[in-house]
Amino acid sequence: MQRLLQDLIVLVKETGDFIREESLKFDHSKIEYKGKNDLVSYVDKEAEKRLVKGLSEMLPGSGFIAEEGTSTKKSDSYNWIIDPLDGTTNFTHGLPIYAISVALMKRNELALGVVYELNRDECFHASKGEGAFLNHMPIKVSPSRELDKALLATGFPYYDFEQMNNYLAILNDFMQNTHGLRRMGSAAVDLAYTACGRFEGFFEYNLNAWDVAAGALIVQEAGGKVTDFNGGNDFLFGREIVAGNATQPKMLKTIQKHWKKK
Repeated sequence: MQRLLQDLIVLVKETGDFIREESLKFDHSKIEYKGKNDLVSYVDKEAEKRLVKGLSEMLPGSGFIAEEGTSTKKSDSYNWIIDPLDGTTNFTHGLPIYAISVALMKRNELALGVVYELNRDECFHASKGEGAFLNHMPIKVSPSRELDKALLATGFPYYDFEQMNNYLAILNDFMQNTHGLRRMGSAAVDLAYTACGRFEGFFEYNLNAWDVAAGALIVQEAGGKVTDFNGGNDFLFGREIVAGNATQPKMLKTIQKHWKKK
């Protein structure tokens, strides 16, 4: 797994070089919409093709859960979960907060995760049971234990507004009882920043597996806790996630106070 992780880091950084080059000459006329406010570009698609090709060579027979559908092949043992450009809206607007996120799932368990934030050249990575790292240096979640001293990250819904009033109530509560909220525009970056202690926690709903898989493993390996809004383990495919340090249970309690359960 460690050799596979190192090969993965190389591939992700090579793909990052392509995205970085394209950012300098990005053609806005080629932006497409998969749905309301759900942008995709030729950069996302080409980056995913490169990742799928490289990962297929690294681990023959593996399957894919990939955002842009470059490959829909599935495996009973190993599946890669890929977001080739998490933060596409930021990218298309020239806002320098976006990342590549790749995780490897062994059967039903996350085994490897890499989040590469291109603009600061920060590569966050982890393998199950081996700890979490930023550019090969060990990282841990923030030692702060008080919610009123926490800086939290979140995301805003952009197409499903059914729970908007409940979500606004959560934001209102956190605004008054923490150091503040930040909305970076990339769940992968939010999770990576939580893992290294820049945020005490992160929460969001309406996310997909490729948004959170790598980052969730990195948070866990950095000593953090990750659940869905019900406090369970369905954060990968359940479209809800609460990740954080020792304040995570307090975050969860606040969220559950306002959230309408399914």
